[in-house]
Formats: sequence, C-alpha cells, structure tokens
Amino acid sequence: MPSRMTSDPLATSAIETNGWSALDPCVHCGFCLPACPTYLATGDENDSPRGRIVLMRGLASGELPASDPAIRYHLDRCLGCRGCEPACPSGVGYGRGLEAARTLLNRGRRPTGLALFSYPWLFRTVFAAARLFRATGIPALLAGRSRLGFPMGMLAASAPEPGGPRQRNAPKPTGTPRGTVALLRGCVSGSLFEHVHAATRRTLAVNGYHVIEPSGQGCCGAPHAHAGDQTTAGTLMRRNIAALGAADWIVVNAAGCGAALKDAGHLLGTPEAEAFGRRVRDVTELLAEAGPRPGAAIPLEVGYDPPCHLQHAQGVHQEVLSVLGAIPGLSVRMLPGADQCCGSAGIFNLEHPDLAGAILESKLDAIRSADPPVAVMVTGNPGCQMQIGAGIRTHNLPITLAHPVELLDRSYAAAGYYRQDSP
Repeated sequence: MPSRMTSDPLATSAIETNGWSALDPCVHCGFCLPACPTYLATGDENDSPRGRIVLMRGLASGELPASDPAIRYHLDRCLGCRGCEPACPSGVGYGRGLEAARTLLNRGRRPTGLALFSYPWLFRTVFAAARLFRATGIPALLAGRSRLGFPMGMLAASAPEPGGPRQRNAPKPTGTPRGTVALLRGCVSGSLFEHVHAATRRTLAVNGYHVIEPSGQGCCGAPHAHAGDQTTAGTLMRRNIAALGAADWIVVNAAGCGAALKDAGHLLGTPEAEAFGRRVRDVTELLAEAGPRPGAAIPLEVGYDPPCHLQHAQGVHQEVLSVLGAIPGLSVRMLPGADQCCGSAGIFNLEHPDLAGAILESKLDAIRSADPPVAVMVTGNPGCQMQIGAGIRTHNLPITLAHPVELLDRSYAAAGYYRQDSP
C-alpha cells in the first residue's frame, strides 16, 4: 500500500511523508499486541498498534477519509508510549506514523486544551496558583477516585518528597570540570517540580557540571507535536533552541521533554536543529557519564518505574540504574509491568480518565503486591509521578514518589557535600 497521501500531495508535510514511510516495515505479525497498554485494557484490535497501523495506512492512501470519526476515536485513544517499538521485530517506526496521522487529522485546527502551554506568562500564572493551592493541603484531602478527586491527587503528588534537602542554592562545581549545561525548565516541571530542578542543579554541581538556566525558554512543544499541531510545536522548539543553544549540553529531567528536544531535527528539518538535538541529555545520562560520585547510605526499598519516553523513545535505562546505584544501602527493583505505560501520556489521563485509570490499575497491582514492600516509587517524568502518585493516594498506600536525582540529592546532603567546607 502506498506510503503517501494521494489526494493532495502538495499539502503533505515532511513529517507526514517520513511518518508514513516509517510504517512500511509492518507485516501485521502481532508481536506488538502484548506491549500495548490500550489493547490489554480493551481487547479491541482497533486499539492495538497493528489495528491502528491499518487505519493509518488507510489515511495515507486516501482510502479512509480523515473525517471518519472512528479513525479519530481509535487514534486519539493511543497513549503514544511507543512501547510497541522495541517489541517489533521489523523495526516499525510507530511513533512517527502516529505523529503523521495526527498531523493530517488536525490540519487546519488547533487541538483544544494546549493553548495553556503555548504562552509562558499564562502557564506560569496558572501553575503558580496551582502551587499555592497545593500548599493549602486541600488537594491531598480531596484526592480519590472521582473525576475531581483524581486530578486533586495528581496535584498533591507533585509536592516535594518528604525528607529531601531544602538548600536553595547549588554548590560550586567540584571534581573534574565537565562543562556547562543549560537546564530546561519547561512548563509543568518549572512550575510544580522546582524541587526536582533544585536537586538537578545540586547533583550535577557535585559531579563537576556548571548549570545555567537561560531566560527566554518555555514549553518544549511535546504536547503539541503529539497532538499533531506541528506548527506550534515548531515555534516553541525554535524558541528553546535560541534560548538554550549556547551551552555544551542541554540537560532535561522530564522524559517527555527530553525526547522532544532530542527529536528537534526531525521536527524542524534543519542542520541547526539536528545539532541541537545531539547535545540534549537526560540528567541521568550526564550523571552516569561522571560516575556518578557516591553519596551516603540510604537504606530504602525502592521501585523504579521507567517513563515510556525515557526507556522507549530515548533508550535511556542503565544510566538511571547507575545513578541509583551510587546510593549505598538503596535496594532498587523494577516491578512487574515496569515496561508498560502508567496511563499519564501528557494530558491523556485528563482526556480519557476511564481508560487511563484502567491502565494504571495493573501497575498499582504490582506496587501493592511487592514483597518486600517498597517505600518509594522512583520515576523520571512529572506526568508519571503525578499519575502514579494519584493512584497511590487513591489506594492509601504508604509510599512516596521521587525523581532519581531527588534520592541522589538526599544522599549527597547526608554525605555533607553541600557544606561550604566539604571536600
């Protein structure tokens, strides 16, 4: 079946052309089915990668009209987790195909709910109000299973994990100088997860990196790109390239943002964007490259849940385990189903709460069944932390949430690395 749209080839973007071609290797073998969270939740072939590829190929050839509501329904219900890609023996680029399909479906219209992330002044105002509301403790009290309770639990789960260091300033870089890194603040991360940014700055400094936070940056554009609004995604990406591009490395502590920035060359199609993407690193990649420096012992049972856009999209896995391995006394486990999406997927959990909840339940079952019990669940993406954290609150589990660098930060504080006279 042809890979490109035949109805209006002049209107076909490079994103679409490359996306359709990425689907060509699919032979409908079905190895992707057990790796798809939505298929496991619904049992509907149209909610599987194989079924969706049939729909996408129909769109590409013009055999299926973009106005068909069934196509939009099933493609909108895809998490975009890309868990099917490592399971595919043929190397199908499912994520590229989904991006192309959503670009076509949303041509001429802007997806609702994303305007907030397009304007820094707007999301900073909204999330500042959310942060003040979180501080009242009301979201934690209202957390539950209801349509109101679950978002309240998500907001409550964005708070700093108990026991973390409270230093506001990072120490001067120590050890072997490893260059200057520009920290992406992002939108949700920079507003609700400042404690993760603080831990990022401190742990990188202990390992020899000089961290800067350039002005002029904003949302990475990942929500827009995933929804098919490539125009806005491109505008936001150019803004961040201009703001962050002068450093040796661009460091990100949110998996979805990191995957988007690394893919800047695909989005914009310019040599400058390609070069920018090659300098993007998840914070655990930079820390692992430096060692990282061991800290003080923290005797804890920890469950690590890899974010989809870290393990599947970026291929970053051992680096996180290396960071956690620098903490003596920490017992780290990956629980059953750790390779599966938690159901967050940007704003998927707000748009499809029932399906997202069903996907989350299997992960919560594994957390509840852990023996010995875990005290902390660790994940490297704000959306995942909020989704899993809300589920944990719903089930009243005595478990906290943390980013990997937060535990390393706590270990470094206990080791005395943040004192002015530390070696």
